[in-house]
Amino acid sequence: MAEANPLRGLPRIQRAAMSFPGHLHLVLVLRPKTHLQTTGTDLGFRFSQEDFALKMPMVMLSSLTDLLRFIDENQLSSEFGGTLEECHSDWIVLQTAIESFAVTVKEIAQLLQTFGTELSEIELPDEASGIEYLLRSHTEKYRQMKDDIRTVMREGRQLLSNLEASKAVEGAAAEDRDISQDKERVQRLVAQLRDMEMAFDGFFEKHHLKLQQYLQLLQYEMSFHEVQTSVGKLSAQEKAIASVGTTVAQTEQLLKDLEMLETTDEMGRAQIIILHGHQLAASHHYALALIVQRCNELRHHSDTLTTALRAKRASLTRIRDLLLRLEEGAYLLANQLLDKFQSKEGAQAALQDIERLVEMAPSVVRSNPDVLSLEFEAILTPQLQGMIQSRQACLRKLADIQVRPIQLVAPRPENSPRCKSPVFSPKHSMSISTTFAHDKLTVSICLNVSCLFQSHVMKELIETERIYVDELLSVLLGYRAEIDNPSLSNILPPVLRNKKEELFGNLPEIYKFHSRIFLHDLESCLESPERVGARFLERKENFQVYERYCRNKPRSDALWRQCSDSAFIQECKKKLDHKLGLDSYLLKPVQRLTKYQLLLKELLKHSSNSQYASELQGALNAMLDLLKSVNDSMHQIAITGYEGELSDLGRVLMQGSFNVWINHRKGPTRMKDMARFKPMQRHLFLHERALLFCKKREESGEAHDRTASYSFKHCLMMSAVGITENVKGDVKKFEIWYNGKEEVYVVQASTVDVKIAWLTEIRKILNNQQKTGKGSHTAFPFLLISWLYVFY
Repeated sequence: MAEANPLRGLPRIQRAAMSFPGHLHLVLVLRPKTHLQTTGTDLGFRFSQEDFALKMPMVMLSSLTDLLRFIDENQLSSEFGGTLEECHSDWIVLQTAIESFAVTVKEIAQLLQTFGTELSEIELPDEASGIEYLLRSHTEKYRQMKDDIRTVMREGRQLLSNLEASKAVEGAAAEDRDISQDKERVQRLVAQLRDMEMAFDGFFEKHHLKLQQYLQLLQYEMSFHEVQTSVGKLSAQEKAIASVGTTVAQTEQLLKDLEMLETTDEMGRAQIIILHGHQLAASHHYALALIVQRCNELRHHSDTLTTALRAKRASLTRIRDLLLRLEEGAYLLANQLLDKFQSKEGAQAALQDIERLVEMAPSVVRSNPDVLSLEFEAILTPQLQGMIQSRQACLRKLADIQVRPIQLVAPRPENSPRCKSPVFSPKHSMSISTTFAHDKLTVSICLNVSCLFQSHVMKELIETERIYVDELLSVLLGYRAEIDNPSLSNILPPVLRNKKEELFGNLPEIYKFHSRIFLHDLESCLESPERVGARFLERKENFQVYERYCRNKPRSDALWRQCSDSAFIQECKKKLDHKLGLDSYLLKPVQRLTKYQLLLKELLKHSSNSQYASELQGALNAMLDLLKSVNDSMHQIAITGYEGELSDLGRVLMQGSFNVWINHRKGPTRMKDMARFKPMQRHLFLHERALLFCKKREESGEAHDRTASYSFKHCLMMSAVGITENVKGDVKKFEIWYNGKEEVYVVQASTVDVKIAWLTEIRKILNNQQKTGKGSHTAFPFLLISWLYVFY
């Protein structure tokens, strides 16, 4: 509405129209009464008529009375003849401020969107300095954006305060409603600004963390390669140090060289890098698989070098001790005077000196001469070794010449010192003790060999378990998790979308069991390998996860064949630096089950006399049963044509191929007539509640893609089944009859052992049904009659 001075009020209307055009629906223009005012109004309207005509309708009023026909006097201020106590200029200023605040909030949102797009699309440099520059520049810009948001937020709070003050001053109900609406609008804008700020904070925090982790990865890779190169140089220096010294001085110098390598700072740096890698992995770094791989590589190189240094130091130490003793022995032999050997006392004294020297020598010197010669053949020459042995033999002969007993002399007491003389032949005094010592030594050696072998098998089991866990983790992070990676969505084949569960099965569940539970169980048995059987038995139920994995394996293989050559799979393989394809790693769980039973067999072979042999045998049986169950389950999923749910039939207990003859006993056909017919080839599946007869079929296709399937033919519920365990004329045949012998199936197994195994399982099912009352009431009498049937 125009004011008394139209030239002064018109710009305000124009500004109001530009600021909040959505609030103006009709313009009422009140013409002035004086000629000057009329001229000014016409002039002003000529300047703005086109703008107003395009945006909203206008009504020209000539008096206040005309204005009251459109607006109630309670809603007009006193300057327009109304009763409302209000200043229109203040209202326009307030509305302009609100609209300006809304525009500012929109601009802030656009700036945040632009900045976020810039951050997400930025290409990361390959140098640490470039990443550090990005971190500084992005952080600075983020702080500027935060300052702008806080400024606008203060502006919004100030508007809310002004609205609260206006509401306190004004008293009319209509005015209160208008102020409440304005207040709600400003509050919504403030809330939107706050939500945008929180979302922006979260996005920048993730982006900042990504840059920091990328910088950490670059720095870690640089440190890793430096330390790996240093460790490689140390390994080369270790190999350059000779394993044998020909003199004491040379051997001691070699030991000093080894000590310098052991005390170098590079080994400590390697441990620090490994610890740093573990810290990065514990902080949920996005390159977890790569960091773990680097840690394992560096630990392997460090452990290999440390082991080599310790082994070489121990070998050189023993060689130094041997050389010292040989020098002492040579000095002793050189200083013994031959003229003193002519008497008994002189020969015995010289012999005692030699024996004392041998007894004081380290254990390595007192070893069996053959073992000693084999281990130190480089320095222990036959001539030097023979010098001591020849001198000892010569001295014994000289000492024995004058101590032979004279005939007809009374025997001396058993505790006489002469008992030590060789005059008492081995068949009198040495035969029993020598035999006993030999047997004791043999038993001790056997026990030590068994213990060493058990320890070796246990170490292999633990080491391969760690490798297995690391490989599972690399597959889960390097392939499975990458399916959800937005940066790889453009090369992800359509056949893999939403197919993680089908391709990988329950591999995460298998990894969780081994990494969190079973690996720690195995590590606890490092010092007592024979107790590992109990650990397998404790986790027997956990190993059932492999059944579900193997049942899904055919579906996984089929999906893998469709996407094996895709760019996505090749990119993941390249990032992981895997030598093998994904299909080889997906086969690892099946191979791991086979590895367990092989290692348990080896442990049991060397623990037959142990008190824990029964536990190892139980663990081996559990693993073999699991392998059989997995194999049976994988065959079961290939059954086609069965209309019901196979899961309703219970767990698969046995499966195998047989020759089968069928006789329907409703007619006069007898067994001897039925035997003339050619048998059918059937594959039988024995479930807990039913027995399925299927026909095995071979699918067409390439050799590696060809899979067997089983076409369903018959189903016998075990509640109505009976058996005849022996059929006259063939020890490999038995009868399965159904519904009171209305249908009789003569089954011929491949071997007698297979027949016995099947009959044992069927008897268990029938006996359990009899105990629980779930079987047929006539099943047990038929079982008795079946035995009579064999003999008549």
